[in-house]
Amino acid sequence: MQELKTKIPTDTWVVATWDEYIQIIESPTYKKATGYYYDRRMRIEMPPLGNDHASDHTIIINAASLYAAVKKIPMNGKDNCTFRKNAFNDAQPDVAYYIGKNANAIPYGTSIVDLDVYPVPNLVIEVANTSLADDKGEKRLLYEDLGVDEYWIVDVQNVQIIAFTMIDGGSKRITASQVLPGLEFSLLNEAFRRTRETNQSEVIAWLLTQFHQAE
Repeated sequence: MQELKTKIPTDTWVVATWDEYIQIIESPTYKKATGYYYDRRMRIEMPPLGNDHASDHTIIINAASLYAAVKKIPMNGKDNCTFRKNAFNDAQPDVAYYIGKNANAIPYGTSIVDLDVYPVPNLVIEVANTSLADDKGEKRLLYEDLGVDEYWIVDVQNVQIIAFTMIDGGSKRITASQVLPGLEFSLLNEAFRRTRETNQSEVIAWLLTQFHQAE
């Protein structure tokens, strides 16, 4: 595909047809970008740069995966994967998980996850450093429409998780995970606070201790 001659505004929602969105997201100009399509609008995000986003991204993947392993909850994670409902919605969340009976729903060899063929992820996570308002707003509406079970936002600047359960086409704030039963967000918030004071290995070791104690 040829490179686009006109640059598209990034990190904001722009009115576009589905075909326009696909042309843009598949253009070499935006090969490193993240794309979202919802309600006949698109949002193109350039890759987040910087230590803070990258560090919290690493911690949340480790925390969720380790909790599932300790509690023997079947789970498979997808890091920066594309989930597409053709001509309708598109999302590339920072992290997504298939949990329980859906853990092995997506076979190896799959590129873009076609949500007209495969189930929606049970858990979607966005790491928000500069995009918090959008993650709480339009993206939350997008994930409501897609029908994910649970949505977490890692609020990097305020060092906390904002979490929602999706129900009846809407969403409701929660303080503990329902797809990973027994996982309190206050514990994860403390883990994030600890990363500001010590290295990730020590934080992960502390989390493992807490997870085992809760058994």
